Amino acid sequence: MKKKLRVAFFDTKPYDRHFFDLANTGETSYEITYIPERLSRRTAHLVEGFDAVCAFVNDDLSKPVLDHLVEAKVPVVALRSAGYNNVDLQAAWERIHILRVPAYSPYAVAEHAVAMMLSLNRKLHRAYYRTRDNNFSINGFLGFDMNGKTAGVIGTGKIGRTLLSILKGFGMRIIAYDAFPNEKAAEEIGFSYHTLEELYAESDIISLHCPLTPDTHHLINHEAISRMKPSVMIINTSRGQLVDTDALLDGLREKRIGSAGLDVYEEEGEYFFEDLSNEALDDDRLARLLTLPNVLVTSHQAFFTEEALRKIASTTLSNLDAWFAGEALENEICYRCNEPECRKEKAGRCF
Repeated sequence: MKKKLRVAFFDTKPYDRHFFDLANTGETSYEITYIPERLSRRTAHLVEGFDAVCAFVNDDLSKPVLDHLVEAKVPVVALRSAGYNNVDLQAAWERIHILRVPAYSPYAVAEHAVAMMLSLNRKLHRAYYRTRDNNFSINGFLGFDMNGKTAGVIGTGKIGRTLLSILKGFGMRIIAYDAFPNEKAAEEIGFSYHTLEELYAESDIISLHCPLTPDTHHLINHEAISRMKPSVMIINTSRGQLVDTDALLDGLREKRIGSAGLDVYEEEGEYFFEDLSNEALDDDRLARLLTLPNVLVTSHQAFFTEEALRKIASTTLSNLDAWFAGEALENEICYRCNEPECRKEKAGRCF
């Protein structure tokens, strides 16, 4: 019987084990070792003897960790996420292949963004606790009709376009910004592209759906907030570092921002996905956000639907299947992917 290939699976949660066990069947199934700890310099020694590593968004794939993987002769890392800003791609180049899940369920994230909008607008998160205390007053819960308001979506990839379609169903005016506009999608869905300055000035709700790059780091900052409508609602289900937390807190304090829904946070690595209910937070900014009645924080759960988790598991394992079979790696990523001459397009692999 052929020996199964071994995969070290870091930052394991019960739902990871459930959905990957369901997907890990058939002739090409793997011997997966589920490791609760995150991949880091401290835990990198655990990869010894494995054929591949599976990592998540808060695992550390910096140069020192990648160096250890190279020494352990691990040739491939399969990210079970779309984002890869936790990977030093230059350090991985020509040493370790990095695979990802570019899409799983745009509906999951877009629908979570809408849920945050509705909760903040109609104060559902506050009403839940008030009625549990037998307090049936509705003072302070005044909302607004979303119909007729303007929603600005930054980033019109699959998730952004899905959100635009949903918001159009509310009867909202929908506008968007993207560094690379998709005019065909704009015509099909019925939205228009604007400059960032116009989007800031005209939007009642702003939702972020763009990747984290040097150009988008702290996209929402003091200057951007100063250009927005007073009482604007800001939703971020993309990457935490798109928002300057200090600027956000200042905007909330000065009532330049009416409300904020955050499924991500720029310093979330030590907190999100973990149960810290018996501990005091040592991040003063996060602790302050959690005290504000017009701020709704969820713990990076926008992706968390059954459909999305099934897709993540199947795509992650299919990526590994392609790697070990010597096939083209459709979902490989490297720091040279945006160059005019893309080796992957010709040879099937980044290197």
